[in-house]
Amino acid sequence: MCPPVAGFETVQAIYFDLDDTLCAYWEAAKEGLRDAFDQHPIPGKSTREMLGIWAVEFRRFARELKSSEWYDDYLTQGGVTRARLIYETLCAAGIEDRDLADQISDTYGRERDRRLSLFPEAADVLRVLHGRFPLGLITNGPADVQRQEIETLGIKDYFDHVFIEGELRIGKPHAVVMEKAEAAVGLTGASLLFVGNSYSNDILPAIERGWRTVWIRRPTDVPPSSRTGKPEERPEGSPLPDAETDDLRDLLRLLGLN
Repeated sequence: MCPPVAGFETVQAIYFDLDDTLCAYWEAAKEGLRDAFDQHPIPGKSTREMLGIWAVEFRRFARELKSSEWYDDYLTQGGVTRARLIYETLCAAGIEDRDLADQISDTYGRERDRRLSLFPEAADVLRVLHGRFPLGLITNGPADVQRQEIETLGIKDYFDHVFIEGELRIGKPHAVVMEKAEAAVGLTGASLLFVGNSYSNDILPAIERGWRTVWIRRPTDVPPSSRTGKPEERPEGSPLPDAETDDLRDLLRLLGLN
């Protein structure tokens, strides 16, 4: 084995983000949403048109969610706000039908979960790291949806600590989330490594705590609501992560484990 890359020799515990870091969430979401509208055709609208309307509604809904009456429901039950967003999408298409919204939402949630899978190298990397480092997950999203994802992916046993926005009732990038993660392992600063795909939610808050960071950047990491069709960019002038990669196996090289 080679020694760790400079800077990574200090790492004693590792936290991961979940969606589009360990698993292809947005690819599963896009395919599941397309299937849902295919299975429940909207009169006068193609699936492509409905996906476009949904994207517009999603951008507005996501921007307003945390200050809305729906946020408390969202934290514990992802299906409630998923159905609400579908209903508002139907309304924007000229159809006010709550039953249909519930049917489409249920199909979307089921098809998304069925398609969810780890990135090809993720399980092997977790197996190598497990037992060598305390491992943790820090993920935003509803408690029930995130727990179901962990179950679907079969990765629960790899992690000593799991922090979910819906269970904490606060999510990344708030410093309190990172503080809880530090307290769980009794470590701070460069003793910790965060591996995530979102610069704003994962990398920047970890840098601000003095953690080591690896930014996962994949071409598939594009939400269906994206205006640009491109993965997130680092804001000009913002601090650099310690490393960037599109393959989790690079973690083993950085940590001197291959």
